[in-house]
Amino acid sequence: MSNNQYKADQIKVLEGLDPVRKRPGMFIGSTGEQGLHHLVTEIVNNSVDEILSGRGNRIEVTLNQDGSVTVVDNAGGIPTEIKEEYGKSALELVMTKLHAGAKFSEGAYKISGGLHGVGSSVVNALSKCMTVIVFRNGKVYKQEYERGEAQTEVEEIKRKEVPIQELWTSKYTPLESGTVVTFFPDKKVFDTTEFSYKQLRDQFKEYAYLTPGMTIKIRDLRKEEEREKTFYFEGGIKSLVKSINKHKKPITPPLYFKAEKEEVLIEIALQWVEGFAKNILCFANNIKNLGGGTHLTGLKSGLTRTINDYAREAELLDKDDENLSGQDVREGLTGVVSIKMNAENIQFEGQTKTKLGNSYIRGFVSETIREKLGDHLEETPSVGKSIVQKAETAARARKAASKARKTVMRKGALKSTTLPGKLADCSESDPEKCELFIVEGDSAGGSAKQGRDRRFQAILPLRGKILNVEKANLNRILSNKEIRNLIVALGTGVGESFDPESSRYEKLIIMCDADVDGKHIETLLLTLFFRYMHELIESGNLYMAKPPLYKISSGKKEEWVYSEKERKELEKEWGDNIRIQRYKGLGEMNPIQLWETTMNPENRILKKVTIEDAQKADETFTKLMGDEVAPRKRFIQTRAKEAELDI
Repeated sequence: MSNNQYKADQIKVLEGLDPVRKRPGMFIGSTGEQGLHHLVTEIVNNSVDEILSGRGNRIEVTLNQDGSVTVVDNAGGIPTEIKEEYGKSALELVMTKLHAGAKFSEGAYKISGGLHGVGSSVVNALSKCMTVIVFRNGKVYKQEYERGEAQTEVEEIKRKEVPIQELWTSKYTPLESGTVVTFFPDKKVFDTTEFSYKQLRDQFKEYAYLTPGMTIKIRDLRKEEEREKTFYFEGGIKSLVKSINKHKKPITPPLYFKAEKEEVLIEIALQWVEGFAKNILCFANNIKNLGGGTHLTGLKSGLTRTINDYAREAELLDKDDENLSGQDVREGLTGVVSIKMNAENIQFEGQTKTKLGNSYIRGFVSETIREKLGDHLEETPSVGKSIVQKAETAARARKAASKARKTVMRKGALKSTTLPGKLADCSESDPEKCELFIVEGDSAGGSAKQGRDRRFQAILPLRGKILNVEKANLNRILSNKEIRNLIVALGTGVGESFDPESSRYEKLIIMCDADVDGKHIETLLLTLFFRYMHELIESGNLYMAKPPLYKISSGKKEEWVYSEKERKELEKEWGDNIRIQRYKGLGEMNPIQLWETTMNPENRILKKVTIEDAQKADETFTKLMGDEVAPRKRFIQTRAKEAELDI
């Protein structure tokens, strides 16, 4: 019999907020930047819920100099009365107990993003300290906490004790009732406690689109030059779609549909544009669902069926023609689907709310699309014709690409004695131990091949600049030799047949020269991966190598330098008697130098490519790589001061 059986005294019960501090990732996703910013999201969501329920219309968020965050709303204020069965105030229960809140009470919140009643208490548990001030019924109350536990009783204070002018900047909307939450994220919990103004700003802009009539302001007081932005939109998600597509050529005007079914409010905004990318954003009770869910599934199925039905009724498809696929219909589509429903009925997969789980929502959204979009297409046949023609073009390209893909990805191609392109493969057979360097140019490729560790490092040199996939369909992309070689080398396929699990390498590393051409090649490759293999980015498999810019010597001392700032600091430290060698290209380094500086896992610098905001990434790639010159010119001009020019 095994002696590994556990005993009763080994069973531990986590009381109060202990589970949150013990396993924070279960509640906020991670203890990295994502989880840190989720703290702000949880508090702001509570304020948005108040506004959605008709209490209040303004939120102000301040990133304070001391590292704390303050969120203020002019809503109803958290109740402070004593709950007799607990012997504590409602405020303390909400802030210190899991699953405590009005969102469990029928009628308190018709619409709410807070499902589990854990948002405020989780933020409290993961904060070094927190202060809550409540304006309610003409009085002001205050309570302080430390790592989730109340340090004071709820006390009534005088209004003049609250620095209202610092907390509330609106001259036209008085703060007569509401809640002020200030918290310091706990450095013992988080990898970083530095909030991103840009990330929060973009998120709050999205919130303003989703809640017409709500004002939300963010201020950053951490630097000498304060930053602030205020958002207010009347147009809702239709305006959001127009904003996303502002640098794209429209095929249809923005379409907006709204329906209410069994106390579920459904809003859908759609617009087709020229190009091949599709971008569909999903929200449930103003919470962005990065994982999609049943509303996304319903939108996709409803669109495919509605467009095919219309195409046949309007005789835009012949009887013998195949139906348009979902991929065909969604090519070039920007869409937003937002549902709002009773707080007690909504179902998310996990506290971070990345995916909607209510099964009946799929049918509701699909039915709404079929009714509303179907009627609109009949009333405006020019719009319907434009959508069908766009989808037919996509279908022809899809079929041509399928033939090309079968040729490229024929079984056993990589087992041939002739490897694709100039791929120098590694000897290791376990993909999890392998990495592929995608290298700019034959010269650098030659150095990399000689300097690598052949056991686990493969090298694929690229000849010049690959095709700009932002302006090409998949059929044309597959006809490009360099891209085709890359796809074959990876083994993942592309398009409909893309399978990230089939990748022959755990790490894909883009290694280009540290000059303008190198940055252009990096951007072309990033566009390819983002548009056609984004799962590799989402799974954390794509990296960018950072080669050195200089080798600085003084006597017997040598040091590799990776930025202009480092060079200036080292020159100041070492004095005038130094030698500086500038490396403009990877090919200028010999194999040993390339290994030591850029390829050796022990000391190399790799930058992981991530997608923090798919919408912003889509907009950036459209600006940089799309057909419109003006947006690209403005992008470059506004960032010219940030660039380090190699003259």
